Amino acid sequence: MHDVPLIDLQPQFDNTAAEAEIVEQIAQACERSGFFAVRGHGIPEKIIEHCWQSSHAFFSLSEEEKLKIKMPFAGYPYGFAAMEAETLSLSRGEHAPPDLKENFSAGPRAIAPVGISADEALFVFSENQWPQYPEDFQQAWETCYEVMSLFSARLMKLFALALKLPQNYFDDFLQQPISALRANHYPALNKAPLPGQLRAGAHSDYGSLTLLFQQEGLSGLEILNRHKEWIPVTPCKPDIIVNLGDLMERWTNGRWVSTLHRVNIPESKTAQNQARMSLAFFQQPDWDAKIECLPTCVDDDGTAKYPLVTSGRHLMERFQSTVLN
Repeated sequence: MHDVPLIDLQPQFDNTAAEAEIVEQIAQACERSGFFAVRGHGIPEKIIEHCWQSSHAFFSLSEEEKLKIKMPFAGYPYGFAAMEAETLSLSRGEHAPPDLKENFSAGPRAIAPVGISADEALFVFSENQWPQYPEDFQQAWETCYEVMSLFSARLMKLFALALKLPQNYFDDFLQQPISALRANHYPALNKAPLPGQLRAGAHSDYGSLTLLFQQEGLSGLEILNRHKEWIPVTPCKPDIIVNLGDLMERWTNGRWVSTLHRVNIPESKTAQNQARMSLAFFQQPDWDAKIECLPTCVDDDGTAKYPLVTSGRHLMERFQSTVLN
């Protein structure tokens, strides 16, 4: 578990010394693996469970019912995506069979900035699609989205301190974030997977950070550590798994890492016959946020490894590369 340390945030509320220790733990985890888990995060467990149970009920519906809110075309960001509609490894230019999962996604209720193209506006600022059943689904999701958004912003303040920046440094990049909430459902396998087929292919996340809840005993989530070994990630709800995305690696000039991860297929038939679900919040800075090397992370010679990118275009290009037509 040293690759994915567990950090207790609760002492942060007690005294400044505890906060300094937590900030140091976060800095070390972000440099070593880009993954850690947190407890004492303050998010009410009943909010997460409400969203979790509503999501589980949705995936239990008939395929016909779920397809009523399917993403209307390849590359549309929100709604239901059926099995084998996505290949995450394509985001890295690696071809593989489609991922063995289905998912539902929702985004912000935000207005597109002035000046972006119609395609760009459609990508992030489309309307969410909500199922008719279960009846409390939309309420559960919108509440969960709100608390996850607030907590991710709180983490960014700790990240700023870990990077020797003012605590509110990232606030200007998160005025109108374009974050997304997604439930991934991995049904029990009723046939042998194709060679090289996984529940989710190896990829890195695209934004600033990801918050993940997973159920106990049915993980399959693995990260590729610095020794090029695939290591299981086992913390489960109510603890939150936190991992860095590509934008944080670019911001820090590669000092912090956006680590490759995947969801593997269990070896035993018993485990393969069990469905798995996870709930992920992908924090994404404002559409037009300019991501370039932080002042505290430039190389000794004053250079940066990565060119400037904008948050929205980076997200759009990476996401659309994974979707199968």
